[in-house]
Amino acid sequence: MQKFIVILGAVCIFFSCQSEKKEKESVTIGGKKKEMSLADQGKKLFNDKGKCYTCHKLDKKSIGPGVVEIMKIYKEQNGDIVAFLKQEADPIVDPQSYSVMKTNFALLKTFSDEELEALEAYMQSVGN
Repeated sequence: MQKFIVILGAVCIFFSCQSEKKEKESVTIGGKKKEMSLADQGKKLFNDKGKCYTCHKLDKKSIGPGVVEIMKIYKEQNGDIVAFLKQEADPIVDPQSYSVMKTNFALLKTFSDEELEALEAYMQSVGN
């Protein structure tokens, strides 16, 4: 029985480590490899490729709602932010300013599914 518990524990640790590895990516910065979490990748996308920061501040309304508010509402309403960013779901946060956001969908179409998931992970990390 004790062997079974040890083996079961080892299997659980192995699989938990595997899922953690999927959330990290190696990137080369200044000739050195560095591990980036999914949220860190999303932060980079938010600030660089997506330029989301120009309209969305983290904790206050700007041109668009703040990230904390967005994620709070999406969590309360079981919304799918990735589906919204893919234009597969209606806006649930500040639908009145949706017309302003629509201009950014051309840029968002250049994001891969993995990049959108990373962006969501970053926004969730900010919203918690």
